[in-house]
Amino acid sequence: MDRKPISEEEVWDLMTESRDRMTQEQKRLWDVVQIAPAKWKQFPWGDVGDGFWVVGVIGNRVLWYNDIEEGFNRSTFSKFGEIVEYWCNQDELGWTIQYFIDEIRDGHSSGRFASPPNPIEETDQM
Repeated sequence: MDRKPISEEEVWDLMTESRDRMTQEQKRLWDVVQIAPAKWKQFPWGDVGDGFWVVGVIGNRVLWYNDIEEGFNRSTFSKFGEIVEYWCNQDELGWTIQYFIDEIRDGHSSGRFASPPNPIEETDQM
């Protein structure tokens, strides 16, 4: 896979633009869970580009930017600095924050998770 990872500056720009579009409720949670963008490992999809930018932490979950799919995701972690789950969501940051708000309020996730890509099986077709 040949890709040019998104820069920290570009991630900051996305975060700032996203916050401007958030509701007051979303901004309040975002202001609590936001961290300075930090590269976290994720095997195997994050190997190219030295990981993904994590932008928020809440409990054992992270909010991160998937620059392959160009969208924000939420995943668990068991070791600080390593994302366990890879998701292909192409969500706005505000949507991801809203999923957390809904889960805190309702006790279950309201958002969807787009699954990671499945390997293509090669077959001989002669």
